[in-house]
Amino acid sequence: MVDIFSKKDGPRREDVAAKRLINENRATIHRLADQISNGGFSRSREKLRQSRQEPKPDGLIIHILGGSQTREETDPAVRISANNRVFVMDKISGKQLLFLGEIRSRGTTRYFALATEENGFISPLEEDVEQDLEDLNGIVIETPDIQEKFLEVMRKRLEVS
Repeated sequence: MVDIFSKKDGPRREDVAAKRLINENRATIHRLADQISNGGFSRSREKLRQSRQEPKPDGLIIHILGGSQTREETDPAVRISANNRVFVMDKISGKQLLFLGEIRSRGTTRYFALATEENGFISPLEEDVEQDLEDLNGIVIETPDIQEKFLEVMRKRLEVS
């Protein structure tokens, strides 16, 4: 003979009865817990309530709503990130100013892919920047020395540090 148990919607009868029993006797359960722990149960619940409360400020706190303030001065620099993205960043704020492309790998060969539609980038470079750097597209970067010279050429052409 085979017994088939099907899953019912909602909680089980036993769970509902246990929850009701606990809720009806909550005061007695707390009193017994305090008796056994010598008042530690209530103290721990009070500490928990206090930790959930928002901290109260001691002085004047000023909140400026909105985005970050823009600076007139920037200090651009060409960088290669840890995930091989090549970009111009602002040294002062650390924000990316211009995405130039990425260093891709084909087998053991690493090469630079300029941010163009032909290379599969969604937002390509502006035409003047693309024209300045188009001959660097596909350049093979074999060693760290070649990578540093590659960055120097980009810095000179873009007139950044």
